[in-house]
Amino acid sequence: MSESTQAFIDWFSGAPLRIVSVFLIALICNSVGKRAIDRAVAKLASADIKPGPGVVARQAERARTIGTVLTSTFSAFVWVIAIGMILGEFGFDLGPVIASAGIIGVAIGLGAQTLVKDILSGIFMLVEDQYGVGDTVKVGDIEGAVEKVGLRITTVRDTSGTLWYLRNGEILVVGNKSKN
Repeated sequence: MSESTQAFIDWFSGAPLRIVSVFLIALICNSVGKRAIDRAVAKLASADIKPGPGVVARQAERARTIGTVLTSTFSAFVWVIAIGMILGEFGFDLGPVIASAGIIGVAIGLGAQTLVKDILSGIFMLVEDQYGVGDTVKVGDIEGAVEKVGLRITTVRDTSGTLWYLRNGEILVVGNKSKN
């Protein structure tokens, strides 16, 4: 083996190999985690947990929404850890970065209170099954059919055809005319 080949192998077996390994492990973890979440959501979506007419489709919609949130959260978690480990291989001191992230997190948390409130309200609304796609609801002065239910926003089309975007954190009282 030539001296340049041996030098390349010695160089690559250090930090570059560890960086590639971290990247590949993150890809595998992300793929396996996403597949596991998708399988769990599919099983939950197809289960007839609460018997009744039209309930299975509603449960499936709720399961898919929660599955999307879980997948996004899991992916973000895996890639933040992987990027931190890769930066550590480049010699960056992660202590100040983590401390700064804590301070920035508090600042963002204070600034994004309404966003957090909307998302938490959306999660509880989905879990409690207050309303779903196709239900006729009355929220304040708005009355119409629910077209989309998300974690942050619910869209309702009123009888005149106007599409209303309602932030879940601002919905304090809702009347569901479709529930028995």
